[in-house]
Amino acid sequence: MNNQQQWARSRLIMTAAAMIGVLGMLAWEHFHGGVVSHHFLARADMPSISNGWGVLLIPALAWFLVGRVQKRIVRANPSAGPKYPASVVVGFAGAMLFGVLLSVFFTLGNESATGIMAQSLLPIALFIPIYRAEYVLGFVLGMTFTFGAVLPTIVASVVAIVAAVLYCVVREGAVRAAARLMRPRAIPAA
Repeated sequence: MNNQQQWARSRLIMTAAAMIGVLGMLAWEHFHGGVVSHHFLARADMPSISNGWGVLLIPALAWFLVGRVQKRIVRANPSAGPKYPASVVVGFAGAMLFGVLLSVFFTLGNESATGIMAQSLLPIALFIPIYRAEYVLGFVLGMTFTFGAVLPTIVASVVAIVAAVLYCVVREGAVRAAARLMRPRAIPAA
């Protein structure tokens, strides 16, 4: 089996794992009161979206985002086998943990912790590339049990766009400006 086939197999396994997770969650909901629907902005006067959409969205999102991660890894090292660097695994796990904690605080009604976590994403985005696929996937999966698949995907998409601008434009501009300021200047001869 060549590298390309191994990458395809890895992508398929991860997509299947995401699908099994969503099916397990929906089965649990079905047998414990029915499949849950969530209102936009947690307001009853807004439209609601069923967690059932996760059956389509989560596998599609996993397939797409795992593919993006794989392309980035292969672009950096064309001969790389289907191994995910520690930075990808830690990014995914950290984003998933962040999403789980955000969900827990929201469920417990701790608005201050939820607000602080949400606001912390902007400064975090200046130092960590949270716009990358592994972060988006981890964040969405971490929040799916509490909020379904659609709302976290919308939130993660908006956060990823803002984070990309902060990391790639604002941060890079600040780094270049700092490098110019730190560059030694020639002293003119008198």
